[in-house]
Amino acid sequence: MSPSLKTYLGLSRTPHGLLDMSTPLLAAFVWLDGLPKSWMIPVGLVTTFAAYTVGYAVNDLVDRLVDQQRFRRGWREANGYIDAVMPRHPLASGHLSRNQAILWTAIWGALAGAGCYVLGRPVFVLFLAAILLEIVYCLMWRLTPLRVIVSGIVKTLGPVAAVFAVDPRPSLSPLLLLFAWLFFWEVGGQNIPSDWTDIEEDKDLGAQTIPVLVGTVWSARLALAALSLAVLLNMAFLAVIARQGAILLAALSLGIGAYLLIEPGVLLVTKRSREAVFRLFNRASYYPVALLVAAILAKVLSDL
Repeated sequence: MSPSLKTYLGLSRTPHGLLDMSTPLLAAFVWLDGLPKSWMIPVGLVTTFAAYTVGYAVNDLVDRLVDQQRFRRGWREANGYIDAVMPRHPLASGHLSRNQAILWTAIWGALAGAGCYVLGRPVFVLFLAAILLEIVYCLMWRLTPLRVIVSGIVKTLGPVAAVFAVDPRPSLSPLLLLFAWLFFWEVGGQNIPSDWTDIEEDKDLGAQTIPVLVGTVWSARLALAALSLAVLLNMAFLAVIARQGAILLAALSLGIGAYLLIEPGVLLVTKRSREAVFRLFNRASYYPVALLVAAILAKVLSDL
């Protein structure tokens, strides 16, 4: 029996990927203070979807043996966790064969690569770098918790590539602020909470992650510190980019950051429960799309 489309989408964690797509869209929109050239919109949307689809699939392909060990040891339920909306790790659980997963990944990889090439050579190079670093990130699982740095870089290369797509010669200062802002969002709102959800399994399997290394108390503090930096760097980026409606966007962004990042981060520090981890991860996952909506709203209001 052939796997369902839902199974393939589970391999690529598509619900999460769709939210992640907002990050490069946000970067391009704010950088330009509006929409790019008309031909870039459909090409960019398809390319972005394909890139995130292949990125998550590569993660599961490389982690197949590790994930199989987790299933054999009894992977805990993750009800309420956004990455568990669709079949979780269908390759490791046996719902997809390795060849089926490779074919799915190759098709989307070819589409993403072609789209990136059309958008510009720097975009294509950054896409290849992101895929290679994703593989490195997975292979570092038992080596060092510093792989969190690789994770932050991988997630940030998407919006950086989007900037190069709309501006082949971007200014360095705002680009570095964009990188740092989204790097700390990924570390505090995505990577640490994601590793926390598997902390018991990772301890048994000898993983080297932040929660395993420093425990839940310091993991919660590090996550909150990273998220606080992300909110501050977001303000700094908007101040440097100085686009029309920047004051309104800064106010909206500050409120969004407080609600989606800081509040669940504080709750994690005080509660340190599995439910608080899910709350932070899920809230932080909606951060880019909420900011994209805010950026569009600020632009529309400033143009009135």
